[in-house]
Amino acid sequence: MSDPKQFDKILTEIIRQDKGIKRVILTDKTGLTIANVSKLAPFPVDTDSIGAIASAVFCASEEQGKNLQIGDLEIVTSEFSDGKIFASACGKGVLSVVSGAEVNIGLIRLVMKKQGKELADELDKFLAVETSTPAKSKELDEEGLKQALEELEKV
Repeated sequence: MSDPKQFDKILTEIIRQDKGIKRVILTDKTGLTIANVSKLAPFPVDTDSIGAIASAVFCASEEQGKNLQIGDLEIVTSEFSDGKIFASACGKGVLSVVSGAEVNIGLIRLVMKKQGKELADELDKFLAVETSTPAKSKELDEEGLKQALEELEKV
């Protein structure tokens, strides 16, 4: 059984690796935020939107690579005048790191690769627990529906 707090622990380890890292977001491949940590920002930020867009960009780039048959996508880097956004796969999720302009890109890549494996393992455990429960409910619901239909046919 996976503890959801484990995601926060791993994301906190990532944000502490470089003073330039401002925000770390874990999303699923649809862009839904699973967990995030951040340093104080001077203005409000919609973390869910940032994670969703970073996930969409990553997944689109991943699909483009498959179509071009150029191998597996490792990382997407978006560089802006005042910062960077990095995104990489971590199993069934996408890990996004938002930083200032002056960061050690090699360190960020290394940390994302290392912690991405750990996040992938935790995500697999978490999703295994989550998907097993609805599957049982679905079976029960299907049986209940069959019985209800049989009752209706009798009438």
